[in-house]
Amino acid sequence: MFTVLFLGFAAGCSFAQIGFSSISLVTFRTKLSYTIGEDTQAYTAKRELNPFSINKYETTYALWYSVRVNAEKIGYYFQNPGQGGSNGKRGAPSTELDYAQPVTMINWYDAIVWCNALSELRGKTPCYAYNGDVLRDSSDTAACDLCVCNWKADGYRLPSEAEWEYAARRTRMGLQRGDMISGQLTSDPEEGLLYAWSSENATSTHNVGTAGIPFIPDEISYPATGNANGAGLYDMCGNVLEFCWDWFSDYTSDNQTGPDVGFERVSRGGSWSEYTMFLYAGDRYSYDPNEFYNYMGFRICCTAQLSEE
Repeated sequence: MFTVLFLGFAAGCSFAQIGFSSISLVTFRTKLSYTIGEDTQAYTAKRELNPFSINKYETTYALWYSVRVNAEKIGYYFQNPGQGGSNGKRGAPSTELDYAQPVTMINWYDAIVWCNALSELRGKTPCYAYNGDVLRDSSDTAACDLCVCNWKADGYRLPSEAEWEYAARRTRMGLQRGDMISGQLTSDPEEGLLYAWSSENATSTHNVGTAGIPFIPDEISYPATGNANGAGLYDMCGNVLEFCWDWFSDYTSDNQTGPDVGFERVSRGGSWSEYTMFLYAGDRYSYDPNEFYNYMGFRICCTAQLSEE
């Protein structure tokens, strides 16, 4: 069972599409069990998930910019200011052309600190801390590497790899195969392109939630008018590669949220770029958390606080 919650976060843009909320959470309301890595990985493992919520959209530049600017006023620091999509201007105010583009050119450290900032600005408990101190500086990479995630907090965070894959494979009736693009219903590869902006049908990022809409140069496609997967999530495959919480390692059943230490963090979903052309819901990538590219972004997640609903 899953539900959709609209939070209506103001993006700070007068030109934002009426009816589009850059934070719109889909909630998986029951405890879940499935096998991660099915159909795509040499190693698989059972995963147990508690109820969680995940955003329908990749984090938009308008949302990123608004939170970053306001967070910097209360002491937050980000290594990278981000940009709108693959071709935006770094750190520039959001415009009508890029407000619904996914934020890119940020690294993993920026993403987790930004999640803390969003939580704090919305009066929620930040998830990421080191030695009891909330992370507010993405340049303090040692603290970020050693930080812990409070999985019981009500704040925003990156999804665990297991949460991400479950959300990507979720359909109305169960789980799709891992060797298909999220949302794809048949094995026809052409059908998969209706759910993902990839190197086969795109040369740059697109507005979030527009996969499947014919691209017309010099025209703006409105967000959330394309094809979603069976859970109502957009761009789980393609557009931008998405950061996850976990350190990259072979799957084991011992640690449900990945190993405690590592060298590279997991990213999922592939992107528009030929550098990340493996798009299946079960495909995984690993990157140094310092790296940032114009094909990398993230979406937010949080632990479902069902007792408060």
